[in-house]
This record gives sequence, C-alpha cells and structure tokens, in this order.
Amino acid sequence: MTRTRKSTGPLYEHVSETLHARILDGTYAPGARLPTEHALCEAYGVSRITVRQALERLRQEGLVEKVHGQGTFVRRSRAAQNIGALQSFSEAMTPLGHRVSNRVESARFVCVNSELTRRLQLGQATQVAEIQRVRMLDGAAVSFEVTYAAREVGETLIAADLDARDIFHVIEDSGVRIGHADLSIRSMPASEAVAAALGVEPGSALLGIERLVYDRDGAPVLFEALSYRGDAFQYQLRIDRAKR
Repeated sequence: MTRTRKSTGPLYEHVSETLHARILDGTYAPGARLPTEHALCEAYGVSRITVRQALERLRQEGLVEKVHGQGTFVRRSRAAQNIGALQSFSEAMTPLGHRVSNRVESARFVCVNSELTRRLQLGQATQVAEIQRVRMLDGAAVSFEVTYAAREVGETLIAADLDARDIFHVIEDSGVRIGHADLSIRSMPASEAVAAALGVEPGSALLGIERLVYDRDGAPVLFEALSYRGDAFQYQLRIDRAKR
C-alpha cells in the first residue's frame, strides 16, 4: 500500500499531485484509464471522498475526463491551430492527421441587430443567414460556431451540405475570394445551450472567438462567433521581437 506523505495541505492535493506526476512521466498515457476509485483508495490509504476530490481537481486542470459508466481517462493532447494564418478549422486540422466532421444545428434567416448590421456593412438589409454548427474533432465535439452572412452569400451557404463541406470552401467556390479577418479572443462561460451541444457543464470555461472575415477587396463577408472547449483546443502564435 502506498501511504500519503505528511503534509499541511489536504490529502486530496497529495493524491492529485501524485497522479499528475504519473500522467507526466507516462505511467498513465494519453487515453489511458486511471485505476478505479476503490483501487486508488487502497493504493493511497485514503477515503473515497478524498479520491473523488483529487480526480475532480485533475478534471478542472484539464488532465482527465470522466466517462459515464466507464471510468476516468487521461485526456489526449489538445489540438492546436496557428492563429497567424487565416484557415478554416478543417484546413488546419486535417493535415495534422485529425478527422474533422460537422453537425449543423440550424440554418435559417434571422432579423439583424444594429451591431451586426454595422459589422457586416449591410445598409438597409433586415435579415442575414445564421448557421449554427458543432465542429467535431476525431469524433469529439470541440467547438460551437455561429456564422452570419448577408443574404446573397447566406443563400449559397444554406443550400450547401455544411455537414460535409467547409464554409470557407463553399464561399470561395462561389467566386468570393477571402482576404483577411479581424479577430478577438476572450474567456467565456458556457451557456446551457452551448454546454449541451459540446457535452460540458454549464459555466465551463470556453475560448470565445469573434472573427470578422473580409474578401480581397476589403468588404466584410462573414461574422463568426466561435466557442471552443478550452480543455480540448488551443490557438498558437509565433511572434518575433521588434528590431531595435
């Protein structure tokens, strides 16, 4: 039996730290199932409550996930996308060996608010296309995306098979050439609807991204509100120090 060390902190912290170390040194590899709660109680000489607190801490840190009826598993490495390049999700993930699929939740025309009208420079337009999709990476839901487009582009998108096709590709196949995008990133809690779509708890931390996409002439084409699971996805960026 492994005994816990003497510590001024809670016992669950020691159990959590020890399991964390075993994950880092490869004892429990990505995708591996951790020992059962009963086995961990026996191994560390602690109560089930202590083990559950330790596992919850690891879950909050994004190191493990609990699968109902199966146990607790080490999370696989988070997928990463280069934020310095304007790419669709599938363009970024497929070359890295990931399998990308989509699930369209809704595709419809909706009335616009003044902020969206301003961003898309719609003038007197009263409706835009709104497309809600869940993006799946290797079979797991990682993002909930809401895309808005003016009517002409929107009609093209709604008519397309967006379960199988990428929005950028559909637009460019219609003759529009995408040029650049303005991006903002923030942390945000998952609403009940988004949490249900991504299979996380309401209030879970998400990576919230707003992206305004322009064509090569500088005219806005799309406005996207993207919500990524922070435990499953990350953006990366290379930056160089300015010359002095």
